[in-house]
Amino acid sequence: MDAIKSVADVNLTVAIGSLQLTNPVMTASGTFGYAAEFANLVDLDRLGALVVKGISIKPRPGNPPPRIAETACGMLNAIGLENVGLERFIAEKMPFLRTCRSRIIVNILGDSIEEYAILAKELSNVTGIDALEINISCPNVKKGGVAFGTVPQMAAAVTFAVKNVTELPVIVKLSPNVTDIVAMAKAVAESGADAVSLINTLIGMAIDAQTRRPKLANIIGGLSGPAIKPIALRMVWQVASALSIPVIGIGGISTAEDAIEFLLAGATAVQIGTANFFNPAATGQILSGIDSYLRQQGESSVRAIIGSLRLGV
Repeated sequence: MDAIKSVADVNLTVAIGSLQLTNPVMTASGTFGYAAEFANLVDLDRLGALVVKGISIKPRPGNPPPRIAETACGMLNAIGLENVGLERFIAEKMPFLRTCRSRIIVNILGDSIEEYAILAKELSNVTGIDALEINISCPNVKKGGVAFGTVPQMAAAVTFAVKNVTELPVIVKLSPNVTDIVAMAKAVAESGADAVSLINTLIGMAIDAQTRRPKLANIIGGLSGPAIKPIALRMVWQVASALSIPVIGIGGISTAEDAIEFLLAGATAVQIGTANFFNPAATGQILSGIDSYLRQQGESSVRAIIGSLRLGV
């Protein structure tokens, strides 16, 4: 019987377009702050990439509280995209992020195509940023508030505009609140996206039966956590099967086994989100678990299991 391979024998590197990662474990935007908040809890340098909280041109205060509510196997949030804005992000947050050895990916958001392009152009000139992730779940104020991520043509237009002003790898974060996730993925891929990440949160709500009031001041919010994992896994498999560009899996990943399922379904990398709230050490544990799984399976590279789901009898 072959001996179990040593840790040194396992190659965890993956590529997201031209972006090389030391391993496939990333943080999910909106769940890890600007990384400094977790510096005393997580070895940030050990992760493949840090995806920071979404950035808009101007600071946003977000929605009024309460804006988080626990649900069965998950949570609802209606934070409202609160962030420090572009200028403060560059001046106050980037100095720390430049000290991290992990890749830095900045999530961007806007209310118009022009805002996305401005953000992409400005951030492309900032030292230390390795890639951009486009949050297309935002409403297009010029089109009556329709989310960019629900209409293929709108998602494609945002992607094209961003790609036209940056040489950084561009990842488009897809919303699951659509009829056909594959159509959305194809639209952004055809417009030049280097990769897609999915899924963003599902729209939901919760009610306090005693007060007969919504648990969120915003009434509705985004559902995340283990409850959405089967949906996320299904969508990642569908998109990875249809596209040639890398897919980053997100949605309910809290253990190494969860992450491995996404890799088997075709994800090149994974993002850890809600798990960071109830287990700040989750990212490191998941990375160690992936390494152990590969050794147990006798695989010398994580790339060997990506998309290796066995179908049929």
